[in-house]
Amino acid sequence: MSKRLTVLQTLPALNSGGVERGTLEIARALVAAGHRSIVVSNGGRLVEQLINEGSEHITLPVHKKSLLSLFQIRPFRRLLADIKPDIVHARSRVPAWIAWLALRKMNPASRPRFITTVHGLYSVSPYSAIMTKGERVIVVSETVRDYVLKNYQSCPPERIQLIYRGVDEAEFPYGYQPSPEWLAQWQKAFPELEGKTVLALPGRLSRVKGHETFLQLIAALKDEFPQVHGLIIGGAEPKKAHYGQFLRDEVKRLGIEDYITFAGHRSDMREVLSQCALCFALRVTPEAFGRTTLEPLRMGVPVIGWDVGGTGEILHAMYPTGLVELKNQTKLKSTVSNFLITPNKPNDKAEFDLATMTDKTLSVYHQLN
Repeated sequence: MSKRLTVLQTLPALNSGGVERGTLEIARALVAAGHRSIVVSNGGRLVEQLINEGSEHITLPVHKKSLLSLFQIRPFRRLLADIKPDIVHARSRVPAWIAWLALRKMNPASRPRFITTVHGLYSVSPYSAIMTKGERVIVVSETVRDYVLKNYQSCPPERIQLIYRGVDEAEFPYGYQPSPEWLAQWQKAFPELEGKTVLALPGRLSRVKGHETFLQLIAALKDEFPQVHGLIIGGAEPKKAHYGQFLRDEVKRLGIEDYITFAGHRSDMREVLSQCALCFALRVTPEAFGRTTLEPLRMGVPVIGWDVGGTGEILHAMYPTGLVELKNQTKLKSTVSNFLITPNKPNDKAEFDLATMTDKTLSVYHQLN
């Protein structure tokens, strides 16, 4: 029987995003295994879900990228002395600095063990280096491991643990079909998609996500394949609203108003993905992992994307047919054309699953206790 652990995870806030989702997934797994799960953050809309799933939440302002955050070191240290967790797991830079500086003044023989997860390819700096100071440094892909080894040579390779992010098979099952009620609502909302071959680009509206390439692709395909229709899934953050307008202007300039739909932000991604013939991953800077590549693949929806970063790693493992050399738009068009002539689906492979991710993370916790 393994020891019952108290694990404290810390991150800036609990609103939305991959870091937040990973935190909740590990919290859920800790509770299911009989451990005590605590999360310290500035709060957010996911706190209610976290508590409902059996974890505890403590609100501290550990989110501000400011020297004022140093005033949280003492409160954080008092919290650790009170709770006495076995593990402190930091998932972002400001909370990691606060936790690490709090731990330094505690007795090395009895203080909690310190773990970090490098979720992103942060700017290389002394500020970002904190994410490599864990007694174990979890990296979410080979891309991130290579980044750490190259840029933070003071981090011993033996401390680094590769644990891919995972998708819950129950949440994104292979061959999923939505309810008739949902389908009726979808067809009412987007009648222009009926009978079309839907090509989708999921992801918030941002210059690095490849939206302009996607629009150019649809323009290049429409004469040969008039049945195609581009679906852009995702909204623009308030600061990026001008980019959303730029894309709509680009649609007009390319003359593809009848071939593009902006679906906005969706909370029903599983259902929406089930209606797509093909998804794209066209981010030009490397993804640390690439969840929007993995989710459709796990459902059996093909993905075509650039062979770079986490997206490339996932496609190599699950759908190598979809790999395209970075920024090679000629190859991109020919790969899509070949697919439209002879469609082929990814296999039902249990790769990058959630259970493996949570099991490996809990194993790291136990290794240190």
